[in-house]
Amino acid sequence: MTLTPLPRWKTHISTGSGRGSDIIFNPDATNRKNLLLLIQLRWLAVAGQVITIAAIEWGFGIRLPLAQMAAVVLSLVGLNLASLLFLRMRRPVSNGVLFASLLLDMAALTAQLYLSGGASNPFVSLYLLQITLGAVLLAPWSTWALVGAASLCFVLLTMAFLPIEMSHHGGNLFDLHIRGMFVCFVLAAGLIVLFMTRINRNLRERDAYLADLRQQSAEEDHIVRMGLLASGAAHELGTPLATISVLLGDWRRSDAVTRNPELLEDVSEMQAQLDRCKRIVSGILMSSGQARGEGSVHTTVRTFLDGLVAEWRDHSSPALLDYTNEFDPDEAIVSDAALKQVIFNVLDNALEASPDWVGITVKRQAQDLVLMVRDRGKGFDKEILAALGKPYMSSKGREGGGLGLFLVVNVIRKLGGTVTARNTGRGACVTLTLPLDTLRA
Repeated sequence: MTLTPLPRWKTHISTGSGRGSDIIFNPDATNRKNLLLLIQLRWLAVAGQVITIAAIEWGFGIRLPLAQMAAVVLSLVGLNLASLLFLRMRRPVSNGVLFASLLLDMAALTAQLYLSGGASNPFVSLYLLQITLGAVLLAPWSTWALVGAASLCFVLLTMAFLPIEMSHHGGNLFDLHIRGMFVCFVLAAGLIVLFMTRINRNLRERDAYLADLRQQSAEEDHIVRMGLLASGAAHELGTPLATISVLLGDWRRSDAVTRNPELLEDVSEMQAQLDRCKRIVSGILMSSGQARGEGSVHTTVRTFLDGLVAEWRDHSSPALLDYTNEFDPDEAIVSDAALKQVIFNVLDNALEASPDWVGITVKRQAQDLVLMVRDRGKGFDKEILAALGKPYMSSKGREGGGLGLFLVVNVIRKLGGTVTARNTGRGACVTLTLPLDTLRA
């Protein structure tokens, strides 16, 4: 299991360090929401046209070409059904798709105006609604193309249209036109406010998403620098540790040490601690990718976690460990040194906060692995909970502290999971949630 992000489109965003970073970004999501808004607007247009045509035909007694106008309405219904099918097919929604949708809406509006008096129809100002939507949704060139198309349609409607016979209305023609303009004004204003509000909400969500991505990119850049520093330090420590190991071996074989049991015990303890330092250095190199082939092992969730908890118990010796593994059914996965170290960090923090008791619960929720680590310490400060996963946020007062949880959050996030923390009243609880898809072989 390699720590790679979930597959999506990428964009290049500067992190302020002189270099850009490729981070996850999917612009199609916002366009899909906006296309759905256009579909909803088209349904309203269909309902509005049906009501308006019925009111004019039977309410005002003005004869309209009902068959042709009904065909235009049915074409809008067909366009909406095709658009919904397009969304269900999960195809990317580009600027060109939105542009084509607005052009087709404009063509339908032009057809209805052609059949109902042309440019003299008070609803001709609905062209402005199409242009307003285009200004918000489309690229600049597409918006100007939409302006040109609307202008051309307006000019053509002044020269070619089907006139409407309204002579029997006498002097009320002007009043009828004013009423139509008022209805068109109210309709256009209401739709602009309604849909501009929803479109702006989509854009704000996109901007917030981009801000989160920039923050993640900066944090990942910070982690890369830390990894390079740790890897370099591990390489540099290899030589002095090997030298000390040779010297301890010589001391153990010397007569002065072999004749002194206490001194021999001290040398043996020094050798054991030295071996532990060498294992730590090897773990750093393995986690940074120097020995990835040795770090990944095919296993199962229960075996991996049972072995991990047993190893941590041997090294850390908690006074009381309450471990429950309820993960069922078991899953085959590929374990990783980085994931193992992340869980160790969470357990070490819990033990430091609560030396007398640490609780670990493992369970399965649908296709997720859930690992909960609890303690009976004083809990998290409000500031740490509010900025969970930010570097150098620590209540321990040590310079440079607070990196453990920062690394935990970022590694779990790279695996597509989440980290949550809360106070329980009797301590704290940190929950790691990992999708099984990223852990499977």
